[in-house]
Amino acid sequence: MQAGSQSSIPHQAVETADRLHSAAIHLLRGLRKHDRESGVGPAQLSALSVLVFGGPKSLAKLAQAEQVKAPTMSRIVAGLLRGKFIQIKTDAADRRAVVISAGEKGVRLMQVARTRRVESLARALSTLSQSDLEQLRKSATMIERLSRSV
Repeated sequence: MQAGSQSSIPHQAVETADRLHSAAIHLLRGLRKHDRESGVGPAQLSALSVLVFGGPKSLAKLAQAEQVKAPTMSRIVAGLLRGKFIQIKTDAADRRAVVISAGEKGVRLMQVARTRRVESLARALSTLSQSDLEQLRKSATMIERLSRSV
């Protein structure tokens, strides 16, 4: 754990947070290897995922969701548009703005990519005992709850 952490947080909570953080990063990195099969780069896949699973967004909202600046997101969106993965329409409420949404091709790509990741993880999970699977199921519920509060 790095300096600057809150001393009022119980040591066990900090230790658990550190282990969970590391495990989550390693798990997602391992699953991300399957994304190469899509033929689309990670930045484009990530932005497309936001649109498919989170709905249409303005360029600014998409950049904010992906934690990048607008010019970077403009380049990512341009690539997705060239690949025909997204649609761009003028915002009815503000004719100067645009709304970016996933197209059918983008939705299909994300569904296949997600299925690939889930199946890979399911194969790994299938080697665990029923007891371990139940423990992970309960942990997943807690992680989902925690994700809404961080």
